[in-house]
Amino acid sequence: MLSDDQVAQIHESAVSYLADEGMKVLLGEAREIFAAAGCAVDDEMVRLDPDLIAQAISDAPSEFELHAPNPDKSFMLGGNSLALMPVGGPPFVADRETGRRAGTLADQENFLRLTQHYDVMAAASPCVEPDDVPINHRHLRSVMASLTLTDKAPFLFARGRERVRDSFDLIKIRLGIESDETFAETPRCWTNINTNSPRQLDIPMSMGIIDFARMGQANIMTPFTLAGAMAPVTLAGALVLQHMEVLCAVTLAQLVRPGAPVLYGAFTSNVDMKSGSPAFGTPEAFKGALASGQLARHVGLPWRSSGSSSSNAVDAQAGYETMLNTYGALLGGANWIMHAAGWQEGGLVADYEKFIVDIEMCQMIAEICQPLVVDDASLALDAITDVGPGGHFFGTPHTLDRFETAFYQPLVFGRMPFEQWVEEGARRTDERATSIWRTVLDEFQPPPIDDDVIAAMQDFVERRIAEGGAAPD
Repeated sequence: MLSDDQVAQIHESAVSYLADEGMKVLLGEAREIFAAAGCAVDDEMVRLDPDLIAQAISDAPSEFELHAPNPDKSFMLGGNSLALMPVGGPPFVADRETGRRAGTLADQENFLRLTQHYDVMAAASPCVEPDDVPINHRHLRSVMASLTLTDKAPFLFARGRERVRDSFDLIKIRLGIESDETFAETPRCWTNINTNSPRQLDIPMSMGIIDFARMGQANIMTPFTLAGAMAPVTLAGALVLQHMEVLCAVTLAQLVRPGAPVLYGAFTSNVDMKSGSPAFGTPEAFKGALASGQLARHVGLPWRSSGSSSSNAVDAQAGYETMLNTYGALLGGANWIMHAAGWQEGGLVADYEKFIVDIEMCQMIAEICQPLVVDDASLALDAITDVGPGGHFFGTPHTLDRFETAFYQPLVFGRMPFEQWVEEGARRTDERATSIWRTVLDEFQPPPIDDDVIAAMQDFVERRIAEGGAAPD
């Protein structure tokens, strides 16, 4: 999407701007860290020295492994690795049978069960906001659900120092780790840091960067740069703003702990200029993903993109928008694709049927990534000879030995003839998806965890709730 000269121009423009104009940093502790490193701090504005940014980029790892409670579900980030992630954080949920409603803890638990069931989802996410749980206790219930219903790497919201501390302690109990030093030896959980575009780091996000970096946990630095609203209306302007905000956040993390695991988060899309609503799956988002990949590689960081949709229904628009966003991320070389399953309404809704439809797409992507086998058996020259000109391969031994595993088998998509489809009820894709997610939830078995570990986690949660929990900062 960009020439090498354009990539360099965007990077150099961002670095120069941070030196001349800077970022607004609301947390005093973060400003003190920047000042101690030689940054110019004027009230809440921080101006970063270009050499300091260059050192931070050099210190940040280009690849690292995110460790899961189940070692078989740990995975690498960076290089040519690809991790697909479920929907994260909408306040509402929807399904065909009960409609659209506020998210609950039961819904969050259901989406975690679906995440655990489908191997193509690499890690756990915040899924949906459990609005029925008091805010002081929400992080405790949510992390407990993630750690008991999945054995994948957990997500933690960076919504305040005490809440993050509680979550770290719960993970330590789950993993049988006693000391912070041991916990900090390797990335075991992740968070997403949204800068307040344009050019501002707020208090909880700054705390999150500091706390996760200090404990060696993964920070995804994601500016919310929607062109025409929180970013310039031109894509180049949105990209340079995105880049400078990422560089500022990455520099803070590396000042706290050189080598702290970070990802370059890219969420640049645009708004609808008639309504002001966020728009996803747009040509601009597609081009933004390609360019963001180039910028992330320019600074040598693993990078996060998204699969997203603005649609209000599980329809053709939802499928096309999610696929276009995801395709841009894939072609751009994304290592981490958030919201790859279940995201609707520009992030307001986690949809059960959409989750299943998107899982189909994700499984196809995973299959596309498998290498093509070329050997004597797969070339099938003997079978070609046996069949001869004008024959068919349905009944050959070569086919019969392989037909069950030769091709990807759809999860929810239908390939039956029209007459069979009508005979089976003429159900649309979203209708078939309903029965699939219900079956998964009905038959779900949580991962095996020692009863004493669960009891210890539950005791911790109940004790902290009795103490009042922790309010967001």
